[in-house]
Amino acid sequence: MENICVKDIADAVGGRILCGDPSAEVDNISTDSRVMRGNDLFIPIIGEKNDGHKFIERAFSEGACASFTSEHDEAPEDCRGALIRVDDTVKALQALGRFLRGRLKLPLIGVTGSVGKTTTREMIACALSAEYRTFKTPANHNSQIGVPITISEISERDEIGVLELGMSEPGEMSVISQIARVNCAVMTNIGVAHIENLGSRENILREKLHIQDGMAEGGTLFVNGDNDLLKTVLPKDGIRLVRFGRNSYNDCRAEDFRLEDGCAQFTYVQGEIRVPVKLSVLGEHMMADALAAMAVACHYGVSPEKAAEALAGFTGFKGRQMVMKNHGITVIDDTYNASPDSMKAALRVLSSMHSAKRRIAVLSDMLELGEDSARFHRDVGAFAASLHNLNLLVVYGSLAQGIAKGAFAQELSMHGLEKAGEALKIESFAAPGDMDEMIEYLKNTLAEGDAVLFKGSNSMNLRIAAEEFEP
Repeated sequence: MENICVKDIADAVGGRILCGDPSAEVDNISTDSRVMRGNDLFIPIIGEKNDGHKFIERAFSEGACASFTSEHDEAPEDCRGALIRVDDTVKALQALGRFLRGRLKLPLIGVTGSVGKTTTREMIACALSAEYRTFKTPANHNSQIGVPITISEISERDEIGVLELGMSEPGEMSVISQIARVNCAVMTNIGVAHIENLGSRENILREKLHIQDGMAEGGTLFVNGDNDLLKTVLPKDGIRLVRFGRNSYNDCRAEDFRLEDGCAQFTYVQGEIRVPVKLSVLGEHMMADALAAMAVACHYGVSPEKAAEALAGFTGFKGRQMVMKNHGITVIDDTYNASPDSMKAALRVLSSMHSAKRRIAVLSDMLELGEDSARFHRDVGAFAASLHNLNLLVVYGSLAQGIAKGAFAQELSMHGLEKAGEALKIESFAAPGDMDEMIEYLKNTLAEGDAVLFKGSNSMNLRIAAEEFEP
């Protein structure tokens, strides 16, 4: 935050200063009492297990200069900073986010979707950076709590911003969108991520479309026109619709698509514009993310040639299909998250690595998939076995046992009982107790020339295993 003091914050959220200096400058926002950068506003969150109010004193000792509170009516003795009384600390944080957004003049682009949000966000920021000083959401701060904090970190020097907007429950996107008030929105796809909380893909689409709630008239909604649900979308009144994808009816499309060493190449076509795009990240699915990036960059006047050149230099980032070489082994770290769609996309990438001596997939549980979770896991397993050139499937976790079952069933259908398991060997490990055993197994199994993919939901901590094999 820049040029904002305790009194400004209290006025913005309708709070009451119980103690401290109203003129004290506040530079940052933190929800973690252990992580202060200096002159922070601490937001004590009341969670299922912990109440952040217990850590206010610690936050002050670590460098906070102010804190919200919903549990004090009077200042406690020896309070070492400014205490702002609010009714609800999370709602106060959101009100502060709306206030801070109102002070910003730069355009913001919001990115949402079931999978691919973060990569699309990064690619859009990369393409825009060819001609703008571009801000982008740090880490995964895309929630009702994360978005206001993200907005607080945009500086007066930034010229344009790309925000990732996530949601996992009904009503969340509407709240987030009215904080961010994006000028343009990008919808990557509608899959089954978070279907446990929302019930159906149609409900997910309905919730995602609330990204328009905070958009003013004249905004633009970019959607993946190749997605079966998104291609039917109509924007709200006053919002322009732009479709991107491979199909000919899309406004921005990819022609002459091909893979070279696993990386997508295509011609970006929009009206009279025809520009070659060559990516340096693996996977056919990266084409849609790059199309969105090109479409948004052109919308904001970036030269399509410069945008394409910038995207050619994009190499991904840790935990998101990051490809590394270590002692002759190619390691694909895609451990940040997983859904059926992204799992299959990652397996396609692994399968495309024809120069590898062996292709090995290490897969763990996919979470928040609802009552059809078992079926989704079996489907991924069947898909893995159907790729033919996978050599070893290692599964980790209770739900991931369904991946193994689906793969073995597919092997049976293709090769019969006697030869099932010859083309694709399958090894299973439970979680969390078998992590060390699995790592030891992989250390004894992986050899020079192998390509290995690690992928699963973030909370499965599969990154611990991946990091054992990274340079």
